[in-house]
Amino acid sequence: MDPRRTAWVVAGFAAALDLAIVVCAFGFVSLLADVEVVADRSVGVLVVPVAVGASVLAVLVVLGVRLARPERMAATVVISAVVSWLVLVAVAILGHLLSSTGSVMQSVAFGTLFGLGWFGLLVPVAAVVVAVFAVLVARGRGHGMARPRWPWEHDDVE
Repeated sequence: MDPRRTAWVVAGFAAALDLAIVVCAFGFVSLLADVEVVADRSVGVLVVPVAVGASVLAVLVVLGVRLARPERMAATVVISAVVSWLVLVAVAILGHLLSSTGSVMQSVAFGTLFGLGWFGLLVPVAAVVVAVFAVLVARGRGHGMARPRWPWEHDDVE
């Protein structure tokens, strides 16, 4: 199979896993710490989901491009974490700017503080976990690892 095609398939599954981990982590942190994901009520309900979606899309693109050559694991992991965090903060700033009547500095403060809070730091951590697994899968596929088979797909079954 073409390594570029394999890279995008692995990246797609990794992005879905990244979204699931982020949503799960946000829920657990919010529940256990008894805090809201967005402390500023004037922002609205769509800014953070759009920011998380954009960060997951950034992880998809980074992994799709980088997994064609999965030998460079450390760089791929670091790049996916940094890019996902930067996109999260940038979209949060932009979303705050568009949804509120505040100033640009208030929006920058909101995005930066959100990115440095518990919820903002969970996004690059999830990206690191997902990128490590994606690189390992891409390396295995590149070295001839076959896909897992269901029990009924084996030829040795009676």
